[in-house]
Amino acid sequence: MTPIRLLLVDDDPLVRAGLSFMLGGADDIEIVGEAADGDEVAALVDRTRPDVVLMDIRMPIVDGLSATERLRARPDAPQVVVLTTFHADEQVVRALRAGAAGFVLKDTPPAEIVEAVRRVAAGDPVLSPAVTRQLMAHTAAGAPDTRRTKARARIAALNDREREVAAAVGRGAANAEIAAELFMSVSTVKTHVSRILTELDLNNRVQIALLTYDAGLLEEDGA
Repeated sequence: MTPIRLLLVDDDPLVRAGLSFMLGGADDIEIVGEAADGDEVAALVDRTRPDVVLMDIRMPIVDGLSATERLRARPDAPQVVVLTTFHADEQVVRALRAGAAGFVLKDTPPAEIVEAVRRVAAGDPVLSPAVTRQLMAHTAAGAPDTRRTKARARIAALNDREREVAAAVGRGAANAEIAAELFMSVSTVKTHVSRILTELDLNNRVQIALLTYDAGLLEEDGA
């Protein structure tokens, strides 16, 4: 099996050493590079071609948010998992909006960080429904009405079935759960999710969830 190529980005050398020791011990993960700041990421990605970047969100020169935005704007960008010390943080939400596939806390047990890397490499987000809602609620207060208006306009581009699937993704449902709920096959759900991502120009399921929340789709859905 081809190992998951992982790039570590953190300004603390002790954190990097700990992550490298912990993640490098997994048979299916290969540490292909390390960076101490976000300004080093682009060149390292070009050189090492990682599948996943584990990105500290707070760094002195170029922070993880800016680095994630730049990285995810590139074609064939690797997946990004944000490292943070806070559950509900505006910068975390901005990183997710920029295309990060999820986040892990720095005090997360080692086995869970390893599993997060594996899940993201497989195309799955690393946010539980409860954490997703906590993050979205954290930024909902004071959000401008224009965000909801714009989100509703984007959601309007979907057909009724796609909106149902998007709402289910927003609730954190897995493909199998959506298939059972909406009486369709898992492959059909995957097709709908792919179409939603393409039609709305989104990167992943986390961004679908954020958009459905912005649009108030979960409220209408009774969530």
